[in-house]
Amino acid sequence: MTRPDDTPSTPTTPTTLTPTTPTPTPTPTAPSSTPTPTPERVPGPHPVLPVTEGSLVLLVGTSAAGKSTFARRHFRPTEVVSSDTCRALVGDDENDQSVTADAFELLHFLVGKRLAAGRLTVVDATNVQADARKQLLAVAREHDARAEAIVLDVPVGVCAERNRTRPDRELPAFVIPRQHRELRASLPGLAKEGFRRVHVLRGAAEVASAEVVLERRRADLRRLTGPFDLVGDVHGCRSELETLLGRLGYRLVRDAAGRPVDAVPPAGRTAVFVGDLVDRGPDTPGVLRLVMGMVAAGHALCVSGNHELKVARALDGDRVTLSYGLRESMEQLGAESAEFRAEVREFVRGLADHYLLDGGALVVCHAGLPERYHGRSSGRVRSHALYGGTTGETDDYGLPVRQAWAEEYRGRPLVVYGHTPLPVASFLHNTVCLDTGCVFGGALTALRYPERELVRVEAERRWYEPVRPLLSGAPGGREGRPLDVADVAGPHTVETALHGTVAVRPENAAAALETVGRSSVDPRLLVYLPPSVPPVGAARRPGFAEHPDEAFAGYRADGVGRVLCAELLPGPRVVVLVARDDAALARRFGPAGPGAVWSRTGRALFGPVEEAELLARLRAAAERSGLFEELGSGWLLLDAALTGVPAPGADVDPDLAASSAEARRGRNAAAVASAGALLPPVLSALERAAARGLDVAGLLDRQRDRAADLRDFAGAHRRAGVPGRVLLAPFRLLAAEGANLATGPEREHLARIDRLVEADRTAPAGGTAPAPVLYRTAHRWVDTADEQSTAAAVAWWEELTAAGGAGIVVRPPVSPTRTAPGEGRPGGLVQPAVRVRGREWLRLLHGPARAAQPPDPSRPSGGASGLRRSLALREYALGLEALDRLAAGEPLWRVHQAVFAVLALESEPVDPRP
Repeated sequence: MTRPDDTPSTPTTPTTLTPTTPTPTPTPTAPSSTPTPTPERVPGPHPVLPVTEGSLVLLVGTSAAGKSTFARRHFRPTEVVSSDTCRALVGDDENDQSVTADAFELLHFLVGKRLAAGRLTVVDATNVQADARKQLLAVAREHDARAEAIVLDVPVGVCAERNRTRPDRELPAFVIPRQHRELRASLPGLAKEGFRRVHVLRGAAEVASAEVVLERRRADLRRLTGPFDLVGDVHGCRSELETLLGRLGYRLVRDAAGRPVDAVPPAGRTAVFVGDLVDRGPDTPGVLRLVMGMVAAGHALCVSGNHELKVARALDGDRVTLSYGLRESMEQLGAESAEFRAEVREFVRGLADHYLLDGGALVVCHAGLPERYHGRSSGRVRSHALYGGTTGETDDYGLPVRQAWAEEYRGRPLVVYGHTPLPVASFLHNTVCLDTGCVFGGALTALRYPERELVRVEAERRWYEPVRPLLSGAPGGREGRPLDVADVAGPHTVETALHGTVAVRPENAAAALETVGRSSVDPRLLVYLPPSVPPVGAARRPGFAEHPDEAFAGYRADGVGRVLCAELLPGPRVVVLVARDDAALARRFGPAGPGAVWSRTGRALFGPVEEAELLARLRAAAERSGLFEELGSGWLLLDAALTGVPAPGADVDPDLAASSAEARRGRNAAAVASAGALLPPVLSALERAAARGLDVAGLLDRQRDRAADLRDFAGAHRRAGVPGRVLLAPFRLLAAEGANLATGPEREHLARIDRLVEADRTAPAGGTAPAPVLYRTAHRWVDTADEQSTAAAVAWWEELTAAGGAGIVVRPPVSPTRTAPGEGRPGGLVQPAVRVRGREWLRLLHGPARAAQPPDPSRPSGGASGLRRSLALREYALGLEALDRLAAGEPLWRVHQAVFAVLALESEPVDPRP
């Protein structure tokens, strides 16, 4: 078989070798889909048989007509489903007629599975009886697949002679003549049965010399990758279309009469029209002349709209109701030449109902298309593509009520459509409706792809009165349902650009849902959760559980020569979404307001009053620093930590108050007091026993070590902070409108954060500087190969932690960082950060003895174990994936998949200690 070449850059229409009759015109309720074929002998000594990808192909012929040989010659073994093979599978003998019923049940099952997957399926059976073909055609209709037939009309004598020479099969003499009579009786009616194309090969010579050519499905333009400019419903608004094309950078080409007949795109772009070029507007012929010229020149693609079908019927002379603007179109076309009307008729009748573009990542149709119909070819698919699904009801204006298919859409391809006019185009579950009612006085809208940029041109006037007012928005609003449990529940996987596929187990997904269900910010705002930061590996220096030497050595082994060491703050890590104004937040996320602050579990940390005060200060600092203006965004997303101790009675979440060192000191005060009261008498008694010569030296040494640990523990408690003001320490700007800012050089992050903190401390004009609410995190750069540099960093860490600081976070200078395979290392993604905590802080966290002891290797945590590091890498990749999807304008459910996966991974059975 000759298979389609993937190199053409422009769409082609396959040539059908069998004559066809005109296409019956579809109606909104029961549209027809394709021309009805007339079976006819395929001409020539070497007949060429085009077969469509993904279709059901029935080989029709008597026994011994050569169907199996033909199938082996022209199709892959996996593409052929043979009735003989199914008999062998069921009854161990392909000639066992007693298992025929079960064999054909298996055959129908296999055919259905292949067609459901969109694969070419060839049925090798006699198929001479109408009832047998009817059952297979029903399977094709169920899966919206084309059905084609190849008839092998071989003389009875030839078939009988072949049968006599077959040692494995003996047929009664009457079987082949009977099958041949059934075949001849079927030929005139094959087209009416539902086959989209019928090839008839007469005689053994034609069967032997035939060539099968595999054609792409008409909708399959996946080889065209763009970039594209997709244009919504024009409805005869030629002037607005010219303006829009000019704004998109297209150069109009005019004929001698000054009429636009083409538009040359910029930088190899291609325009794509979603249908409904005609009706209602002032210049339907002008729009058609321009779009037809663009399509003919290869500068545009166009799919059919329902209004194009009505124009085609009217031009054919059919009786049609001249309503919904058709009367205006026919009057305008009536003033054109007969040649132009003939060109229009040919153009509109040749339009496809939908296209798959950009490797299948983009689907263009007129009225929308669920994922199960993408690339399919049937009356049902064509009906949905042109008219959309309906509930069968009508509204108060007498118009059909549309099914909210976009609310349920969860497909990966972006579906771009029109048909239902909306005031503003917006993305809904990876779909976007570009019909913004230009002819009704709204606007003509285009989508630049893959940029996802919407370009809008206001209508020059209201050209036509709508039957009903434009809808206030897409069904379900900007994002539809805030969250569908099915998107994040159960076992599932999330594809990440950085770390491949991340699997989520059902029990972990349930834990994530339970966490968010108990206490969470508005789910529409929950667009990011930060990854965990694993601790450094076990320290080799005596007396230390963790030490910076291990972090420097680890990054040096990964080929990272320079790292950033930043102060590790004792408070919880938080995410802050701050808006320039309430409207900016509403435009992108739905709810209006100043923003939100949430923890690593999505929990709101402040009461409304304190949160509003913090966000107001942060908004003012971002405004004064120029970040809103510089980034061209009405909102900013920040990664930060809280530091300080909440004052008694502060309106904060109990978890925030419990995370402070002061709270830890209160919880452990009883243990410190008890140990202080009990250990001195124990030591005194042991010392007296030793003085009397008793062998208690080992026990005495252990109790002295415990006493020393407790003294250090109590000292750490005394240095643990006092109640005061909680400060926000931002350390990374994560995202802004249309941009993932989390990646890139650390110097850029530091510079932006420094500007933000400095702006918070700047006094407003004519006023005094308020008490700061933003905290600048101390940091320094370290050369991992320079002993002097690393020694200075260790000294800084010791000084910081001795004064009560938690420790430091060490990370590479660029995020993300990958290392190539080399000596002693496998290569791959470098750990984005590790934390090195001081002994004082570890005492507060884990008790008096833990700070000076290396982790127990038998525990699952093992300090910075492989499991903890692997978990951190997966969470990091998921976090960046969520930001990528947010920046790309993808629907909320897609962002939530990555966000909830981070929370689900936090339920992994690893050491829960911080």
